[in-house]
Amino acid sequence: MRTLLFAVALAVLAGSICSAQVAAGANAGYQTAEGRARVAQSLANPEREKEQKPRELIASIGVKKGDVVADIGTGVGFMIPYFLEAIGPQGKIYAEDIQQDFLDQLQTHKSEQGWQNVETILGGQVDPKLPANTMDVAFILDAYHHFEQPTETIRAIKGALKADGRLVVVDFYRFRSREGRDPDWAKNHIRADRDEFRAEIEAAGLEFERTFDHLPYQYAMVFRKANR
Repeated sequence: MRTLLFAVALAVLAGSICSAQVAAGANAGYQTAEGRARVAQSLANPEREKEQKPRELIASIGVKKGDVVADIGTGVGFMIPYFLEAIGPQGKIYAEDIQQDFLDQLQTHKSEQGWQNVETILGGQVDPKLPANTMDVAFILDAYHHFEQPTETIRAIKGALKADGRLVVVDFYRFRSREGRDPDWAKNHIRADRDEFRAEIEAAGLEFERTFDHLPYQYAMVFRKANR
């Protein structure tokens, strides 16, 4: 029995190390200012609205007027104007990222647009540093696969949710090709597929609610704060 348990433990450890290595590879482009500038340019691409369908996505997850939303891994703030439409002036957005240069660009845009209910937060690699028990919705778009320590990060996010708060993760299927992109991109870039991500998040203490396809190559998963 001890031998079996030891073998299982080694397999789990090996899987965790492999996932962390894949995530670290996906994060390689963020290690230099030049790399982040290239990423920022792609995040701000005007074609992204047509490709990502943000209004349809927000409607599908049920964001409503007055909600407090954490946009985790906000980048340069692609989703911010669409969330502002949904939550209205009584709501609030915490725009979090671990890259200060992304947040600087977002801060400039915030000033230009006069957004009063958007607060930027420089998070850490593990802890996004969100205020506790505050969020109606924590939202992660195309960023969960970059988490190098997902269990610890999800636990920190759980602490930021209200008692009835939700976590929404939107990411790419690992084995579905995206038009115009190398068919091996997702396989080499995304560290795990949807069901593995679901298991990680449930193990960190959130209750799975539902999943749906947002795009042919992308899914959304919704979780509730668990009472444990």
